[in-house]
Amino acid sequence: MMTFIKTAFLTVLFFIPAGAKLQAQWLTIKTPGIPRTPDGKPDLSAPAPRTSDGKPDLSGLWRVMGGGYGGNIASDLKPGDVQPWAESLYKQRMENLSNDDQSILCLPFGPRYVFDGGMARILQTPAVIAFLYEDLVHRQIFMDGRPLPQDPNPDWMGYSVGHWEGDTLVVESAGFNDRTWLDGGGHPHTEALHLTERYHRRDFGHMALKVTIDDPKAYNKPWTIEVKVELAPDTEMIEYVCAENEKDRTHLVGKASDQKKNEIELDPKILSKYIGSYVFHSPFDDAVTFTLNVTLDGKTLFLDEDGKGKLPMSPISETTFLFAGERTYFVKDDKGVTTQLVVDAVEGKMIGARKPPK
Repeated sequence: MMTFIKTAFLTVLFFIPAGAKLQAQWLTIKTPGIPRTPDGKPDLSAPAPRTSDGKPDLSGLWRVMGGGYGGNIASDLKPGDVQPWAESLYKQRMENLSNDDQSILCLPFGPRYVFDGGMARILQTPAVIAFLYEDLVHRQIFMDGRPLPQDPNPDWMGYSVGHWEGDTLVVESAGFNDRTWLDGGGHPHTEALHLTERYHRRDFGHMALKVTIDDPKAYNKPWTIEVKVELAPDTEMIEYVCAENEKDRTHLVGKASDQKKNEIELDPKILSKYIGSYVFHSPFDDAVTFTLNVTLDGKTLFLDEDGKGKLPMSPISETTFLFAGERTYFVKDDKGVTTQLVVDAVEGKMIGARKPPK
């Protein structure tokens, strides 16, 4: 899989291994010490907690959801903002069905954890803030006033230092190696990459995150994205070891352009029946959702998540399309009205219900 389809699927599954004994993994244990409504549900709109020194307390288990940025981090950039060599490499990776993505090679995601990391547990102390991820990777953000290293030995997770600006945690990160991608589509970065993260816990269950990406050797200007971060109460992370059950790589054969060979032409009147937004739910947590949008431009359907990373869908029948190397199809009811979008992925099927038109 590739681009945001892969990202969305992994986010939905949260890397839960097949056959996991959910009860034994503490997934049904209620999180102690959190505010609740009269019916016992977590009160995510309650005031944000604070530490003993008055700082916002970011501790907890959070879902970091990159949305469409998970597939295309540069979707807000204009033509020319991506340097030619970086744009060429991105297109090459897309053509190769992203078969060298970190999730395929079972390598750390590097800077992608910041804005598309799935679940992350934050542990906060005055001197250091740690982020723990499902695949046994961690980040350390030092709060003791030290500067970023001037000549770092580049590594997968880089180096991070932080400070408070009012109620906002500001994190500066640099020193990444250039072996990771910035998104599932394959946008590259160099060792000059510098990230600025701004975390603001708005209330008990919601955190605003703005990330500024600055890599002058790959992009002609820095840009800022906004990422949704939500508390994950009454559940737990499950250990995930990618190489233990990796199945993607052997299935990623051929090229993205190969799908053109089986493409047919459909009347725009037929295609227009599929326009809409389709909501997908996690099979393990109904509160976790993402939306894929289908739009029509001329005679071509396009699919995107949250308006980011729009890519064409290639029809091979009236209801079945190839998208980013994956088979997708639309389901209609007995009146011929489109009700579902199904993505047939290597890891399993994702079924999205169409939102009623406004």
